[in-house]
Amino acid sequence: MNARSPAPDAQAQIAGLAFGVILIDLAGRIESVNQAGEELLGTSASRLVGKSLGEAIWFEDAIILERVETKLEPLVARGIGLRVGHKALKVNLTVSPLTAYPEWKVLTLSDASRDDWEIAQYDTVAAPAVLAHEIKNPLAAIKGAGQLLARGADADQRALTDLIGNEVARIAGIIDRMQELGSSKPLPLKSVNLHRSVRRALMSVRHRAGTDRVRIVEEFDPSLPKIQANEEALEQALINLLANAYAACEVAEDPQVVVRTRYASGLASLAPGHSRASFLPIEISIVDNGPGVEPSIAGRMFEPFVTSRRGGQGLGLALVRKFVAGMGGAVTHRRDAEREQTIFQIQLARASDDR
Repeated sequence: MNARSPAPDAQAQIAGLAFGVILIDLAGRIESVNQAGEELLGTSASRLVGKSLGEAIWFEDAIILERVETKLEPLVARGIGLRVGHKALKVNLTVSPLTAYPEWKVLTLSDASRDDWEIAQYDTVAAPAVLAHEIKNPLAAIKGAGQLLARGADADQRALTDLIGNEVARIAGIIDRMQELGSSKPLPLKSVNLHRSVRRALMSVRHRAGTDRVRIVEEFDPSLPKIQANEEALEQALINLLANAYAACEVAEDPQVVVRTRYASGLASLAPGHSRASFLPIEISIVDNGPGVEPSIAGRMFEPFVTSRRGGQGLGLALVRKFVAGMGGAVTHRRDAEREQTIFQIQLARASDDR
């Protein structure tokens, strides 16, 4: 058996990373750039080191550069436009102040073109939406025929006509969700009380579940400002996530769903159709203690028609992503294996008239 080689030091680990790592000082001056950063930016480290970040890299959104250079707090931003020389890029960016070395920050960059591809794939739901529209006319005819048959039906025949009506209603519900998914109509946004929407969603899901077995834990920050949102879309997104959480933890010995709200200042996102990054400081977390989703679909769970639940159509989470994106927000999923918890988080902007 061959002896294992020594573990790589921190410098070797950074050099081997697949995303760009840039070390900057508090004034925003570049100290070092790893190989992946050179390749992503199309510029050698020797041309970047010693320059200020704003001198070396042009940021499409000046607010991002200002935050990077002046704020002593973490920052996460997605879909940020950059230009280095003649090379234009769209990147995902993080900034991490080093607490043990307060005069330094680490900036990471990764290519966001994959995100654009996923958005393009997501937009293909317009085709099923068109198909759904075409299905509705014959479906209405079937419903009408079933109702006519029911008028003269005896008890045995009524069971069959009821079956027709129930199945038509079920299919119509699926079609309605498909049409919502394919709609390109922008959501009207206004100032919304987040906790009122959360409590309405909780009431709806509790009523539908018809059981008190699942314990709900509310961890709300009452000081949160109002958010910029569409109230109806927000409540539907929360209902979908809460219903999934209820269903997921039913098998747990002590099923529990935690609903948490807080202010988290370090996230920014560039939503499709927007030219400037939006800061998304209002965070809603829905946490359940169920077994989590199957690993095979964990990375695709927000795509339409992807589901591991028996009888599920795979439209609920796709609609959540569409609604949240329509409000300029972001939704994420992660599994905390140590605590055996599944966590969905929605990040939204505060209302423009509540600053």
